[in-house]
Amino acid sequence: MNAIEFPWLTAIILLPLVAALAIPLIPDKEGRTVRWYGLGVAIADFALMIYAFWYKYDFQSSTLQLVENYPWIPQLGLHWAVGVDGLSMPLLLLTGLINTLAIFAAWKVTTKPRLFYGLMLAMYSAQLGVFVAQDLLLFFLMWEIELVPVYLLISIWGGQNRRYAATKFILYTAAASIFILIAGFAMAFSGDTVTFDMATLGMKEYPKTLELLIYAGFLIAFGVKLPIFPLHTWLPDAHGEASAPGSMILAGVLLKMGGYALIRFNVEMLPNAHVTFAPVLAILGVVNIVYGACCAFAQTNLKRRLAYSSIAHMGFVLIGIASYTELGISGAVLQMVSHGLIAASLFFLSGVTYDRTHTLMMDKMGGMAKVMPKTFALFTIGSMASLALPGMSGFVGELMVFLGIATSDVYSSSFKIVVVLLSAVGVILTPIYLLSMLRQVFYGEQSQELHLDAVISDVKPREIFITACLLLPIIGIGFYPKLATQTYDVKAVELAAHAREVLPVVAHQQPSSLYSRIFSAPTLATSQVESSINISE
Repeated sequence: MNAIEFPWLTAIILLPLVAALAIPLIPDKEGRTVRWYGLGVAIADFALMIYAFWYKYDFQSSTLQLVENYPWIPQLGLHWAVGVDGLSMPLLLLTGLINTLAIFAAWKVTTKPRLFYGLMLAMYSAQLGVFVAQDLLLFFLMWEIELVPVYLLISIWGGQNRRYAATKFILYTAAASIFILIAGFAMAFSGDTVTFDMATLGMKEYPKTLELLIYAGFLIAFGVKLPIFPLHTWLPDAHGEASAPGSMILAGVLLKMGGYALIRFNVEMLPNAHVTFAPVLAILGVVNIVYGACCAFAQTNLKRRLAYSSIAHMGFVLIGIASYTELGISGAVLQMVSHGLIAASLFFLSGVTYDRTHTLMMDKMGGMAKVMPKTFALFTIGSMASLALPGMSGFVGELMVFLGIATSDVYSSSFKIVVVLLSAVGVILTPIYLLSMLRQVFYGEQSQELHLDAVISDVKPREIFITACLLLPIIGIGFYPKLATQTYDVKAVELAAHAREVLPVVAHQQPSSLYSRIFSAPTLATSQVESSINISE
């Protein structure tokens, strides 16, 4: 690193954390100063992020940029190694936007405001660290630090069953973290050198069985966070009990950490094992889509319905990762960005609705469109984006994933047809459960318990501003996808090429693998396999 270069990423990561540590020193009794302080720090960090990427980041390069590497704990081999590329940069911007808006959404928090905003800023810092860490131990440290604030935010400011939901969250995610540690140490100590540098780990040659086990360990760990069926059961409970700001961050950022890590570790660093597991990811993606959509339709709790919708939408990320095409991987990243914006808006609006009605049960609502027309309009726009209406970012992301898997030359035609058709079933179910949600909440008979005309008010300017900040990029990306894709297009091309490099070799070494017999996948064009054989001869 250039000695005179400003440490942009270190400043971006540490600013919220250092600011959180200063909160106890702020003289404030009612929490008004603290909330302005927290919002100011979040805005300043987001602005610093935009400035650094606008002036210092090269969109045409797929290599790591803004790299910093300092020895931290040499005895453990731990380095403060951070860097950003096309895979992490759009997710960093998403993290900055969602966290800033979530802090603004928590404007009415009066219970322990110092602790609340301190935890929000600390969690913000850890999330940023996950996306830029280039040292495996640093990645694990940031991954773990992020868990504690989420647990406390749910258990203190959550709903009636908040302790159960928070405990379930921490048990699932902490247990999954063990797999990251075991798989990471297996990578670090494999071979002649011991290192935690992620670039070096990606270049190591691992024994076939060991690489498969490492891949499986990471898949379990990151599958809990994504979440992948059947490791998903913590999510509906967490969303059902978390406050609106907590749900915004859960859906907008935390799930994306799992998708990011799957691409960064499983695809980029373990490409040989990915050949074996790619069909599994595609199948799990289909299961997520269909299962999540069916379960969403069965929910009467508004936030639990949206939580199962998130599970379904993350299935497209898995299919895109498994596609082995530039279009599919690009679609997976765009789906993460798009869903982060859409889910954050819907969970925020569900919080707005709860503030007025003090219930999340849709069968206790009804007829609210008359007294909350602006809320109804915003909720409808968010729902249209979620069901992938053309002109919205959700449509572009899902279409790219469908085209990516459909045009892949890695899988057999029968396998691709099954994946596309079953995924399409989930796409058909999505409008059903989202439109029925709108009907139950905003139409139908008015609930006598709510006293709609007397006590319910429509969205306020602050709430409209928060929602607009999420809906505008959703519509902008829908009409002009390059707004998002230009930040990672070069990286998506490199990832697809890197993953495909090992395909001819593996196909030649394992011509009668289990997947070839059952699914005829992954298989290659005959010319590719023959070319590999000729080269080896």
